[in-house]
Amino acid sequence: MLVNQKISVTNLSKLLMISTVLFLAGCTTRTDIGEPRTNIAAAEEVYEIGVNAYLWRATLDTLAFLPMTSADQSGGVIITDWKVNPNDANDRSKVDVFIVGKELRADALKVSVHRETLQNGTWVSTAPRNGAAAQVINAIIIQARLLRRDNAPTSN
Repeated sequence: MLVNQKISVTNLSKLLMISTVLFLAGCTTRTDIGEPRTNIAAAEEVYEIGVNAYLWRATLDTLAFLPMTSADQSGGVIITDWKVNPNDANDRSKVDVFIVGKELRADALKVSVHRETLQNGTWVSTAPRNGAAAQVINAIIIQARLLRRDNAPTSN
């Protein structure tokens, strides 16, 4: 009797294991190894670090020529330090970027460009050049779209 119970338990455990494997195998939506994934998150919604990852990376890349004062990825804030214009030692600028949206769109960025000129040995605030903030936003958006394109899954 003891031998028959061992065989029954062994057969039952095998049947349970096979059923589990078959059940889990049916959970996938991919029918072929080469088939592209259909359950991939939209590129605009990649914000595991707190903000849109493409906007974050593109902002860092675009402003890489400026020294950074602060960069908070969870809050989406990047503040640069002053940089003197290499063509005019009496002119310097800095940029503050706030990523306020999670989608890859221009209105997800708030950019402030600050400019100062040297007058009598003192730095004095001056209006930034016309369209400076818009140019920074456009440069960031172009870079973010390139990053998204380069990271997009390829289909057969």
